[in-house]
Amino acid sequence: MSTRFEYRPKGVCSTKMIFDLDGDTIENLTVENGCNGNLKGISALLKGRNINEVIGQLEGITCHMKPTSCPDQIARGLKEYIATR
Repeated sequence: MSTRFEYRPKGVCSTKMIFDLDGDTIENLTVENGCNGNLKGISALLKGRNINEVIGQLEGITCHMKPTSCPDQIARGLKEYIATR
């Protein structure tokens, strides 16, 4: 059964991340605003992936001088989803 989870990222250009999840598996990720091509590519690579693996790979990635990035915010969003289940 699919669950939709929306996350508002902080400190990046993206304004909303919409996760469609089936248990611990990412079915789809839609990101509003940000670097369109890069985020579509990341979304395609995450389909079918386990959320804990994704968190481990993306958490802590930075963008330029910022302490976070869109990939890091994806990890944070997934961690928030886990905490609210």
